Formats: sequence, C-alpha cells, structure tokens
Amino acid sequence: MPSPPTADVPSAVKRDAALRSAAQNLEATFLSEMLKSAGLGESRESFGGGLGEDQFASFLRDEQAKEMTKAGGIGLAESLYQALKDKAYEA
Repeated sequence: MPSPPTADVPSAVKRDAALRSAAQNLEATFLSEMLKSAGLGESRESFGGGLGEDQFASFLRDEQAKEMTKAGGIGLAESLYQALKDKAYEA
C-alpha cells in the first residue's frame, strides 16, 4: 500500500476523513435497508401509530443504522474505507 505524500499531510488527513465518512454513510444506508427488510418500523396490527408512524418509520431506521455504524457496525465501513484509501493513493 503506497503511503500519502509527506508534503501534503493536511490534505491527506482531510481526504482520509472524507473517505471514512463516505464509507460510514454507505454502511449506515446498507444497514437501514437491512432493518427495513427485517420489518423494523412496520406498523403493528393492533394499537399501531397509524399513518404518522408509517411516515416517520424510515427516519427511525436511518438513525438506528447510523448509531449501529458509530458503534462499529458490521465492518463494512472499514473494508470500504481501506479499499477507497488504497485507490486514492494509487492515483
């Protein structure tokens, strides 16, 4: 793995932070879709929250997925980050 140029360390740090953020956002989106597929946030048959609950369920799933990612997630973000970082330093 090539190392970042030493003369441009501040921009390399910013680029790494941007790559990590992008990888974490992608993992959070993936987890949100998995939670949706698992049925998280679906209205309950009895005593459900009605239309309002249905409309805001996606916000709940998204926030839960973001918190899961912050807590370490499933490791997808780290794998993506490393792959993106390797590609960035090849260029």
